[in-house]
Amino acid sequence: MDAVDAALVDISGNQINLIDYRQYPIRVELNGALKSVTGNSSIDFVSRLDVRLGRLFADAVVNLLHDNNLDKTDIAAIGCHGQTILHRPEPPEPATLQIGDPNIIACTTGITTVADFRRMDIAAGGQGAPLTPVLHIPLFRHPTRYRGIVNIGGMANITILPPLTTNHTVYGFDTGPGNVLLDAWVYKHTGQSMDRDGRWAASGIPDLNLLDYLLRDEYLHREPPKSTGRDYFNLQWLQKKLDGFRQPSSPRPEDVQATLAELTAVTISNAFINHAPATREVIVCGGGVHNPFLIQSLIRHLPACEVKSTADMGINPDALEAMTFAWLARCRIEGIAGNLPAVTGASGPVLLGCIYAPHAQS
Repeated sequence: MDAVDAALVDISGNQINLIDYRQYPIRVELNGALKSVTGNSSIDFVSRLDVRLGRLFADAVVNLLHDNNLDKTDIAAIGCHGQTILHRPEPPEPATLQIGDPNIIACTTGITTVADFRRMDIAAGGQGAPLTPVLHIPLFRHPTRYRGIVNIGGMANITILPPLTTNHTVYGFDTGPGNVLLDAWVYKHTGQSMDRDGRWAASGIPDLNLLDYLLRDEYLHREPPKSTGRDYFNLQWLQKKLDGFRQPSSPRPEDVQATLAELTAVTISNAFINHAPATREVIVCGGGVHNPFLIQSLIRHLPACEVKSTADMGINPDALEAMTFAWLARCRIEGIAGNLPAVTGASGPVLLGCIYAPHAQS
């Protein structure tokens, strides 16, 4: 929720090239409204946010095209993931919801828009996430090397890429919290939206007893396929854990922040150690790549692996997720299944997304 990520890409066959990438700010008031959404929020409140985000996303597209001297006729389609306000993929009523009205995007821009990417996979018995592995395969799969991709956004997810020379299946899952707890805790204590460069965490000392207590959480021991979201890992989750943590003295806030960085790093590293021990190269993308304290912790917990950023491979680590939904939009328009059942747990390949065309076909 830090900004609108807008990526302009050129796709030809299995090749995708990033032409431009911009981040357009989300106003503080709107950001706060989005973070305040809960299961008890009114339909009116959520519907208004849906409209406001649709306009915001449309403006991002218009601005991106203007900055690149392009016209709507130059664009085949927009892929819009939307803002997740609920992700609860567990039975008996699995559900996920992303807002940002695609009708508004298509009508404002005059460009065919593909949105609502997750719910068909959930309808097919899957988790609806993660979806990024479908693009990781053509970008990062190596002929002979076992690779892992780590996306550290609000949540953290991994993609396990066996070499092309094997017949092993590509798979992945959400490991647990990425930046979500770090951002919430630093905001509570400093009013800052993020722990820039991990400086506040670096001023603290990880509490290993607290870390061990947090690591007992049920989700972290659940077998994949699995996915999670802010409905599960949030400030209330953390506060409940801290309330149940019985020690002679409470850890300092900066020590909690350092512990949360360790929690993200340990859950990611445990995922590779337990599910892909042959991995020797781990490539990181997402906002967490800019947190040196977090990355150094990840390196320390993966001593057998070379850990690097997608930037080292010529791909902007911030743009990769937006690129993925452009890729998935192309898949939907061409009638290509966009999910990986081995990743999401769906019963089979399905078409992801709905198409919103601004004009009737002649």
